[in-house]
Order: sequence, then structure tokens, then C-alpha cells
Amino acid sequence: MPTSMQAAPAAANAQGTLKRILLQGRYETMGMISNGEQLVVAVVLPLMALFGLVFTDLLKDVAAKPIDAAAPGVLALCVVSTAFTGQGIATGFDRRYGVLRFLSTTPLGRAGLIYGKVIAVLVVLFLQVVVIGGTALLLGWRPAPAGIGWAIALLVLGAAAFTALGLLVAGTVRPEATLAITNLAWVLLAAVGGILFPSNRAPAYLQPIVDLLPSAALGDSLRAALIAGTTSVAGILILLAWTIIAGFAATRWFKWN
Repeated sequence: MPTSMQAAPAAANAQGTLKRILLQGRYETMGMISNGEQLVVAVVLPLMALFGLVFTDLLKDVAAKPIDAAAPGVLALCVVSTAFTGQGIATGFDRRYGVLRFLSTTPLGRAGLIYGKVIAVLVVLFLQVVVIGGTALLLGWRPAPAGIGWAIALLVLGAAAFTALGLLVAGTVRPEATLAITNLAWVLLAAVGGILFPSNRAPAYLQPIVDLLPSAALGDSLRAALIAGTTSVAGILILLAWTIIAGFAATRWFKWN
């Protein structure tokens, strides 16, 4: 059994590690917020999508009011924008310029660096929810109260899945390829991947694939939670599976330099 003198250094070391992770999280957050291109992807484009869906008839048959169907999909789009596209591009170029290799050799360590990025994603996602959710409320959005708790859990789980996917791409291909892959995926997932529109609207030949995508699981589950106040067990399981698989793959094949 460790003595009190032995336990004290261990506790101090744990506190130091936590402090380093929080500082790294703040650094990553400020980097994302201060980057003009990432702000466009994280806030401007989702807002444009929200207004576009509200003032058209594209979602008129999904909910009683277009805003009720648009808001959950745009929140799902925010997750992909920040956790996958934004974090993937930032990590890819940090890897190119040796930032990842340098930070991984400091007391922060590789695990601390990853935790810092996760903190940044969650903080930026919270800000996106405030901006997008507030705008949607002003446009008349009234989410189902029973589904708000499930929606928060889904947003966190979706952030975990797409962060893992973003790190997998950023850690295995060149930065230019990461830029192309994440931006192209953002467009395709938003259009036919079940994010902005229900997955059952995808072309019939794509339906079996779309149903298994994390984007469809997140978008459809958020719509179910915030429109009807229900939860989708299948959607949660799909997101969990993608989180585990992508997390394992990123851990296994991520290249730090």
C-alpha cells in the first residue's frame, strides 16, 4: 500500500497532467476560433444551410414546420464541420510541419495531445449549438422537450465518432489529400449522407450504404429526438461502432511525422 509521501507526488503529477491537457485544449480551441476558414465551415455555412432549408420546401414533409426538421440536421452538420473537417485539416497540417511530433515528445504526451483536441472540438461544438440553436429558436424552432437529453448525448457521441474519423484521415494521408477528402466528404454527407435530409431520401441504390453511415445515424437520430422526442437505438449503436472502429484504426495507423 503506498504511503502518504508516495501518494502526494502521484497526485501532483496527475494534477499537472490535467492542467497541461486543459491548456492544450484552450490552445486548440483558440486556434480553431481564430481561423477564418474554419469559422466559415463551422458557423457561416451551417447558418446558410439553416436559412436555405427554412425558406424552401425541401423539408416540408418531414415535420410540421420546416425549421423543426432543419435545425436537427444543421446541428448534425456542425458536428461534421468541427470534428471531422476542421479537426482533420488542422491535424493534417500540424503533422506536416512537425508540430505533432514535437508536442508528442513533451510532458503533454500523445494521449494529452489527443485529449486536448477532443476538448477543443467539444467547446467549439458547444458554441455552434448556441449560435445555431439560438438562431433556430428565433425562427420558431420548438424542439421536443423529451428529446433534448438524447440530442445532447447524440451530439457528444457524434463528435467522438467524427473526431476519430478526422484523426484517422489526418494521420494516414498527406495534408493535401486530407483537405480534399474532408471537404468532399462534408459536401457528400450533407447532400446524400443523411445529415440535412432524412436518409430515406437517398437514391435507392445508395440506401444500404447510407443507412450504415455515421452521418445518417446522427442526422436521423437527432431528427427523431428533437421532432418526436424519441430515441433511435440503432442510430446510437451505429455511432458507437464507428467510434470504436475509427478510434482503433487511428490509434493503430496514425503517423506522427
